[in-house]
Amino acid sequence: QVKLVESGGGLVQPGGSLRLSCAASGSTSSIYAMGWYRQAPGKQRELVATITSGGSTNYADSVKGRFTISRDTAKNTVYLQMNSLKPDDTAVYYCKAIGGPLSYWGQGTQVTVSS
Repeated sequence: QVKLVESGGGLVQPGGSLRLSCAASGSTSSIYAMGWYRQAPGKQRELVATITSGGSTNYADSVKGRFTISRDTAKNTVYLQMNSLKPDDTAVYYCKAIGGPLSYWGQGTQVTVSS
């Protein structure tokens, strides 16, 4: 089992920045990829960014050049640095870890971009 705890969400003005953190605990040695997803009201959950244990990253087109995913393997933590935030980025952001045939989700953290 893997437990994921997200933090760092909040209210920010358009153009501002936030950094989300996701700390993993439990059977973390099984994890080979982690990522961030988001779900806005009335919309499906969508991929934001992923990072593998080897450091390969992947981003949704809508966040390329603005968001950066990174990982501190020693701390079993993945980060999402979000810059130049837009109102369309408003959503609940979820952390996901993939380990073998299983995947795990965090509880989510709210990000609201509004003036």
